[in-house]
Amino acid sequence: MKALVKFGNEDKQVEIQDVPIPEISQGDVLLKVKAASICGWDIEMWRHKMANPVKVPVVQGHEFSGVIDKVGSRVTRFKVGDRVVSETAAYICGDCNQCLTGNYNLCSKRKGFGYGTNGAFTDFVKVPERCLHKIPDNTSFDHAALTEPACVAYNALIQMSRIIPGKPVLIIGPGPVGLFCLQIARLSGSNPIIVVGTSIDEVRFSVAGKLGADLIINVEKENVTEKISEITKEQGCDLVVDAAGNEKALKLAVDVVARMGQITKIGWGPKPINFSLDPMISKGARIQGTFSHVWRTWEDVLSLISRGKIVMEPMITKRISLDDWLETFEEIEESKIVKTVILFNRK
Repeated sequence: MKALVKFGNEDKQVEIQDVPIPEISQGDVLLKVKAASICGWDIEMWRHKMANPVKVPVVQGHEFSGVIDKVGSRVTRFKVGDRVVSETAAYICGDCNQCLTGNYNLCSKRKGFGYGTNGAFTDFVKVPERCLHKIPDNTSFDHAALTEPACVAYNALIQMSRIIPGKPVLIIGPGPVGLFCLQIARLSGSNPIIVVGTSIDEVRFSVAGKLGADLIINVEKENVTEKISEITKEQGCDLVVDAAGNEKALKLAVDVVARMGQITKIGWGPKPINFSLDPMISKGARIQGTFSHVWRTWEDVLSLISRGKIVMEPMITKRISLDDWLETFEEIEESKIVKTVILFNRK
């Protein structure tokens, strides 16, 4: 079967290769992939700019949904034909403090689909039963494939942040996760919801407006700090979400966070920062890291998707076949696309 494989540890060492259908063990299912969404991490892997090392070769893709084609002998909660979506933690140790307390997303031995082990940019993928969730009947495969980034946003804002109805939220970076954060903030009653980006984000700004952003600011055209001070009557934002990850984003977050407010950092930035955090300390504010999600997150988010509270269609710019991956990766790198879904096994 065809698969999109990262085969080397240099720039652009990604290509379509023939790989075997995986063999499953007793606690696994063989999932026939129906839809897989492309993540910014997949672009980082293609350009070999990842924050963490990757053992190659590996099939990419960690946001996916499909139909169970085969089940292992110890699988009890699912059967052949079930429509399912999968979490990303393909391997966890199960014995560390984080695993035993339900925080397996932080297991130090965790391996994720698409970089730690083979992922879903192909026709079939092996998935442990514990990763699976049933797709609501009214939710399509392509919409379900976007559940993972929605879970990242939900975990960041609902489970890791102090989000207060009626208080302002600033989201830096209108990429897919930032736009899902916008949707979660809207559901939480935040007001106003402010989205910040650059001129390259014009397509994403348009989607942010459709999703309910109260204010959209281009940092290349306006002084964001002055604008936030004016809007909040010099109080700053109680919650600032850094969904961009670079030094400028974090510096802006420190400048505009309210006294005793919170910066929730989702975006990765492997380069060192070159500014002082003293202004944040003087405000008594805090910075909170957030990573991935757990079982409860997925069940909550799938419920919200099924009831139309989190919407997927405005997030999907295009649907493609695997053969169109390269052109699409280039468009995503240039921020011309919000999300793209690769469709598999269409018959």
